[in-house]
Amino acid sequence: MIYIKNAYVITMDSARQVYDGGAVLIEGDKIKAVGKVDPALVPPDAQCIDAKGKIVMPGLINTHVHLSQQLGRGMGDDVNLLTWLHERTFPYESNMTEEDSYNSSMACIAEQIKCGVTTFAEPGGQHVNGMGKAVSETGIRGILARSTMDCGEGLPEAFRESTDRCLEIQEENIKNWHNSANGRIKVWFGLRTLFNNSDELVKRTKALADKHGVGIHMHVAEVYDEVDFTKKTRGASPVEHLHKLGALGENLLAVHTVWLTDREIDLFLLHGVKVSHNPAAAMRVLGFAPIPEMLEKGICVSIGTDGAPSSNRMDLIDEMYLTSLIHKGRRLNPAVVPAEKVIEMVTTDAARCLLWEDEIGSLEAGKKADLIIINLNNVCSVPVHDPISNLVYANKSTNVEYTMVDGRWLMENRKLTTIDEPKLVANTQNVAQNLLSRAGINLPDRFPVIKL
Repeated sequence: MIYIKNAYVITMDSARQVYDGGAVLIEGDKIKAVGKVDPALVPPDAQCIDAKGKIVMPGLINTHVHLSQQLGRGMGDDVNLLTWLHERTFPYESNMTEEDSYNSSMACIAEQIKCGVTTFAEPGGQHVNGMGKAVSETGIRGILARSTMDCGEGLPEAFRESTDRCLEIQEENIKNWHNSANGRIKVWFGLRTLFNNSDELVKRTKALADKHGVGIHMHVAEVYDEVDFTKKTRGASPVEHLHKLGALGENLLAVHTVWLTDREIDLFLLHGVKVSHNPAAAMRVLGFAPIPEMLEKGICVSIGTDGAPSSNRMDLIDEMYLTSLIHKGRRLNPAVVPAEKVIEMVTTDAARCLLWEDEIGSLEAGKKADLIIINLNNVCSVPVHDPISNLVYANKSTNVEYTMVDGRWLMENRKLTTIDEPKLVANTQNVAQNLLSRAGINLPDRFPVIKL
């Protein structure tokens, strides 16, 4: 057993109870008790952690992160979207091997653990086997998908597949990986965008996702060009078209959702569509997603980091800060997207978005033991007058001291327990340089460089 005591415990249960001087008792991979724990329940050989002055809360849930893009961090900075996609991202992804995917996933997972993320949703790399191996080894919890495209201009040859083949590979991935690693790994269907997905693929994907009881992860209304494209080629805007195809539903996780009309927001609400908001990526080139409007309607919205070439900082705590601030500025209203809502967006609401709320997202007896311990007692965070506010507006990922998934410590006192961090850092630099070289991607020098 593991016994955490004297903590400021933020449960995120239905009553949003907080225990000052509370405890959490963990047995196996589940939470046995929360709040006031009878010491008689704690065996003498239990690991005991005194968390006095620290916060214990559910592990953070990142609902949109590209594991396979981690080796491309910095690859897409300060360029327009078409350059980012056709000259950087497509060459990078199409030259990636399964081993590259594994190495990229390991690097991304390490960063997630150090930032307090215990669960993530991957929207689609090409090599689910490489990603699955990394998730299995590191102990994190995640949903994997394959980036799926069956049409569109400018696709590399490696991405050109028939609709049948796209679906066949995804069903193979479900068979091989879904509910593996003690249930930590799930597999969903992936749809890249309407730029690269035929109507047949969208409709058949929805049917198969319903059949297998899994979700669909899709970039939706990400850029205005997508709206213009679908109106010209399909006769309707992206969400309206997905509605006509019967693709909207409670198992659809729509990502970015920047360019939505009021009617489309209503369609999301009508069909129970879930949303992943990625503020850093959006601010680079996409625009302002109508997040307050969606929240006011009651749509379930979560937060994601996107991939390293899109946002560089794969840090969900940074994204929490951005989520609250940018919408206050856009609406000129300091009360929109308050701190307590942001915390819901990375815990309980995120768990709902991933169809996983029965096991994760809150600290309650019987749920999975996924939690983090945060120490705000440092010069960047004190004084702490309001811990909930502080977590969103003054917190940094370096304050996360412990990360646990399934009752197992993945990080203790800032030290990763399932990953050799120094070795990983050295290896990541080497494999990333090799991949960009193979892909023919040459990033320009920002200033004159004199090699001595």
